[in-house]
Amino acid sequence: MKKSIFLGFMLSLSLGVFAQRKTPNSQVGNDKKMGTSLDSEVQLSVNKMLVSYYAVKNALISDDGKTANYQAGELVKTLAVVPMAKMTEEQHKIFMGLSDKIKFDAEHINETMNVKHQRDHFNDLSNNIFALVKGLKANVNPVYQQYCPMKKAYWLSDNATVKNPYYGKAMLTCGKVTETLK
Repeated sequence: MKKSIFLGFMLSLSLGVFAQRKTPNSQVGNDKKMGTSLDSEVQLSVNKMLVSYYAVKNALISDDGKTANYQAGELVKTLAVVPMAKMTEEQHKIFMGLSDKIKFDAEHINETMNVKHQRDHFNDLSNNIFALVKGLKANVNPVYQQYCPMKKAYWLSDNATVKNPYYGKAMLTCGKVTETLK
């Protein structure tokens, strides 16, 4: 009896998942512009990249080159396992146009513990990750693009509170939110 209840539950669960995947209006990435939804595994991978990116940013805010170094390495690892085969042709084109640039700057941040040098690569890394997330409409939570007028550079945050990674403790609140991806 218990086995049949369990099997019935598993069957209904798997049929529900199958029906959800086949529904044309269920758009995981809320992707209206491209007309197709982003695969949930791709979305998860890109959001793992964002988590690693935020960890790099937070390390730079704290002037912690060692943590920024490590987290940039984690970002490179998450970038390498994004399931490109699950992307549409247009999504793949966006990804391929940015992935080498993201990898380049993340690897440079990962090659040193010198915070100044890490910050030199952080603006390009930030711009390219923003373009990727925006182009794929991959974010699950809001992404705040922020701007430092002193450095004329951008970064991303998971909240609207400004904490400047380019000057760290020296000018922690210098900057403003310029765009929000919801």
